[in-house]
Amino acid sequence: MENLTPVELKTFVPAKTFTQSLAFYQDLGFELAWQSDELAYLRLGTTSFLLQNYYQAEFANNMVMHLLVEDVEAWWQHILTTNLVAKYQVRAEPPEDRPWQMRDFVLWDPSGVLWRIGQNTD
Repeated sequence: MENLTPVELKTFVPAKTFTQSLAFYQDLGFELAWQSDELAYLRLGTTSFLLQNYYQAEFANNMVMHLLVEDVEAWWQHILTTNLVAKYQVRAEPPEDRPWQMRDFVLWDPSGVLWRIGQNTD
């Protein structure tokens, strides 16, 4: 029988300005694990993604990342404390209870990628 066990799944996140997006994600809390001129491997615990030095507006503006966390209020306070919105001139909306049994907030990165950061409420 074939061994089809996955090891990891990562998405490629576009960056309009690679250095700015890299700094944004590090300020958000991700650790830079590896970097080249075209790609950066960012992780936080067991969560990771690849930031690419590539940008297409239509792609970036339609991409959504979902980060499930243990404490959404702590994450929201981190956004406020680090002054992420003003520093990178991005948008964020405070946490709300959602009908899909989650409390989350939305945050757009400097390239227009939408992040939903939330926790389960059930």
